[in-house]
Amino acid sequence: MREVYFIKQNKEKWLGIEQVIQGKIKKNPDDLSSLYINLINDLSFAQTYYPKSNTTVYLNHLSSQIYQKIYKTKRVEENRLIYFFRTEVPLLVHQYRRYLMYAFLFFTLFTSIGVLSGAYDKDFANIILGEDYVNETIENIKKGNAVGVYQSGSTWGSTIGIIFNNIGVGAKLYIYGIMGGVGTLFALLSNSVMLGSFQYFFYDYGALKDSARGIWLHGVFEIFAMVVEAMCGLILGASILFPKTFSRFNSFKKGFKDSFKIFLSTIPFTICAGIIEGYVTRHALKMPLVVNLAIIISSLAIIGFYYFVYPSVVYKKINNHNHDAVL
Repeated sequence: MREVYFIKQNKEKWLGIEQVIQGKIKKNPDDLSSLYINLINDLSFAQTYYPKSNTTVYLNHLSSQIYQKIYKTKRVEENRLIYFFRTEVPLLVHQYRRYLMYAFLFFTLFTSIGVLSGAYDKDFANIILGEDYVNETIENIKKGNAVGVYQSGSTWGSTIGIIFNNIGVGAKLYIYGIMGGVGTLFALLSNSVMLGSFQYFFYDYGALKDSARGIWLHGVFEIFAMVVEAMCGLILGASILFPKTFSRFNSFKKGFKDSFKIFLSTIPFTICAGIIEGYVTRHALKMPLVVNLAIIISSLAIIGFYYFVYPSVVYKKINNHNHDAVL
């Protein structure tokens, strides 16, 4: 069958499924399951005869959306919150995984700009970090306490302030995406350049090792979450700029809904980062190096697995289950 005829034959059905996904047409769980199985058959046919076609990409996307609709509509035995983190967010991260890659590429580029700027302009750190902070940190380095700035204030007071500040930064990275993603990139540029110049500043004063022992205790969760929040902003921006088969408004609604769920998933990591910074980082140089490394590596393993590895695991598991169900 020619692809044009295949599209013409099924176009109305697919548009109807879009209406269901958008909530304009209500279906019970059994009807949704029938639609899904029918759509999977179309997808299998397209994958066989038009493997590199946009039709196949479209049907794959539609199948993912209707599947999520089924599992949101039917009752799930597990706790809703557990389902959110265990299944819903990983599926969304997998669906938008290229935006996570874009966010990390921009983060790496912008951080490198900060490092190079600090290397070629010795006053750059003063401009970015502030003279008072720089002078205080230099004095701490001379005293052999590179992370001294984290030892001021009470533990619980610092923790609360840090958590709210980091959530605020993450919210800006996300919400600024409404400006077509440009606002998100600008916010990411500002924070990444600051990080790059900050790290080079310690390198320049021979305290990079000591600073890393402290900063990355909380920095792994904090910075990784920041990049995921930038990913959410890029998704939001793309939903406005590239509506695809949806109207621009419906594309925005869908993009906002999906990206907001991913953004919410970063909150626990941000809170953990604040707790570590408030309670643990101040003791970084008194701790055995092996403890520092254990916290840093385990933090990286946890958040890296959740956003890079686990989404593919969930997606493959569900796809295999669906394939078996169809057979």
